[in-house]
Amino acid sequence: MSRPQGSVHNRRITDNLLIFMSYLKFDKTLMINLEQSLTKEMLRTNQSGAYHCTSIVGCNTRKQHGLLVIPIPELDDNNHVLLSSLDETVIQHGAPFNLGLHRYSGNCYSPNGHKYIREYDCERVPTTTYRVGGVILKKEKIFITHENRILIRYTLVEAHSRTTLQFRPFLAFRNANDLCVENNAARRDYTEVHNGIATCMYDGYPTLYMQLSHKPEFVFDPHWYKNIEYIKDQERGIPYIEDLYVPGYFQVDIRKGESIIFSAGVSEVNTRNLAKMYQDEIAPRTPRTSFYNCMKNSAKQFYISNADGHYLLAGYPWFKIRARDEFIALPGCTLSVHHKPDFENIMDTASRALCRWMDDGTLDKHLKGLDLPDVPLWAIWAIQRYAHDQNNDVARERYGRLMSRILDFIIVGHHPNLHVEDNGLVSSDGTMRPISWMNSTHPDGRPLIPRTGLLVEFNALWYNALMFAIEIFEDNAEMAPALQRWRAIADKVKASFVPTFLNDYGYLYDYVNGSYTELSVRPNMIIAAGVDYSPLDRRQRKSVLDVVTRELLTPKGLRTLSPNSYGYNPWYLGNPEQRQRAYYTGSARPWLMEFYSKAYIRVFGIGSISFIERMMIGFEDEMKEGCIGSLSELYDGNPPFIGRGAVSFAPNVGCILRVLRLFKNLHIIDK
Repeated sequence: MSRPQGSVHNRRITDNLLIFMSYLKFDKTLMINLEQSLTKEMLRTNQSGAYHCTSIVGCNTRKQHGLLVIPIPELDDNNHVLLSSLDETVIQHGAPFNLGLHRYSGNCYSPNGHKYIREYDCERVPTTTYRVGGVILKKEKIFITHENRILIRYTLVEAHSRTTLQFRPFLAFRNANDLCVENNAARRDYTEVHNGIATCMYDGYPTLYMQLSHKPEFVFDPHWYKNIEYIKDQERGIPYIEDLYVPGYFQVDIRKGESIIFSAGVSEVNTRNLAKMYQDEIAPRTPRTSFYNCMKNSAKQFYISNADGHYLLAGYPWFKIRARDEFIALPGCTLSVHHKPDFENIMDTASRALCRWMDDGTLDKHLKGLDLPDVPLWAIWAIQRYAHDQNNDVARERYGRLMSRILDFIIVGHHPNLHVEDNGLVSSDGTMRPISWMNSTHPDGRPLIPRTGLLVEFNALWYNALMFAIEIFEDNAEMAPALQRWRAIADKVKASFVPTFLNDYGYLYDYVNGSYTELSVRPNMIIAAGVDYSPLDRRQRKSVLDVVTRELLTPKGLRTLSPNSYGYNPWYLGNPEQRQRAYYTGSARPWLMEFYSKAYIRVFGIGSISFIERMMIGFEDEMKEGCIGSLSELYDGNPPFIGRGAVSFAPNVGCILRVLRLFKNLHIIDK
């Protein structure tokens, strides 16, 4: 097989890891073009579940968008939009210039504040520069880590006469997945606090404190702004129109060279400390000035800490903490950015949850899907990455007992849906409930892709887990009985895997259920070729790579189904039912590139790394598309490979970071 040829590109990913580049700056030409700018979104989080997300022109295009969106565990396990947006108005010589932007019915955009934008810079903090006549105003937004508070700093860079700023807060106080309509239940009362007000629209919600670093005048002028539309939701075929409540506006004078900070949070703040709070928060941040730095910052945004422990969120803006996604994303989102303590904190929390479940069946209230059959195998895979980053002794000392428990839990038949067959392979029942990451469902909950029986990646991960456990316990005499048991099963898996899964066409069946063999060409086979301990020999891995490269590889990852397979549909579009059916019928997934890259280099050697580098260019280009500085959940399987689904997805970010790490640490795969 000749190696696939990518287009010649002057950039080198490895060089870009260190070279300063103007990655995330957008000029006036793009910003005033709503057809382009509304497709680009930005995300900032506080690493405790709260976030701010909107388009780069400040026009919310999804119901999940908002300036302050927070979890409220007292209500439910969803996020809630408290402050939807904040409209700024510049007043000079009595003339107001409103910088806000909303879309209303009839494709009407108002007040068209985007036409005043001269530059948007997202390298350090999201910064918008406006020019209104002789006024130049800079707006910078920052989230306070582990606190439900966003700060917005306004700096008057240039002005030739007295300037006044007005701020109109658009309040929602609703579930992030719902919409608000004008109603009589919404409370209008507010309380004056230092340099601001405190208000709460509904019982059960926390009080929202809106304060400024300078003493403002608050003018109570309540209005409902009706029929605001969210175009992304409209495209997705779901409800997309809502009403938002504006209680009034703050007004404050500002002088040339002066900065004013607006704070929105769920507790009162000492406004004299806002400037210091802003500087303390921004000081340790890594600028998004390279591909690697963008990915590093994006990875840290998935961190979640609460009273129960440490976790990784699967993605923004609607995903929760999901066990499989956490284990897949964890090594890249922590170890690959030199955050070993975060790996240990998150894995320790997950370990406790896994042990509780294995002990008495208790499922963790945060870590969803612990009982899915492949989740314990992904946990061992993540520990294997930790061992490569540290060493086997450290991994064994910290996680050896957990690994041993998981393997024996499966072997003795205690797992409710992962059973060791006589030939050593593991089987699962996926007829009534999705059991793999390909988990789209019919309206009644039955899987659209009923992968059941012997799943190819389950068995690859099973063999890898057994062999890794044998590796780290090899010289431990106390573990001799367990080692003997694991070796016996691993030998059976090795002997059974190829006859079971490898077909005459040179690729692997996606799953085998009795006499049925699933012929669809899907990417799960690449996991078998890319794990450290593959049940395939070099010739067989090359055969799998041939098919995957020819039929599944795109610049945005691997397709979930080959164009040559029945049912191929590369477009993740339409209403919820249409999108559910299109979820795994051809869209591309970046996270699978970690396994593709490792398999490719193992087959073709270190000299082939230039090809993988060229493949990374497709992901580097995404830094200015979709959710800027991050990677979307999935991409269309055909050109132009547009990002879809969640705007930022942890497994994609983590695994691409792992690929970047391969370029610096080739010993990880040099086995």
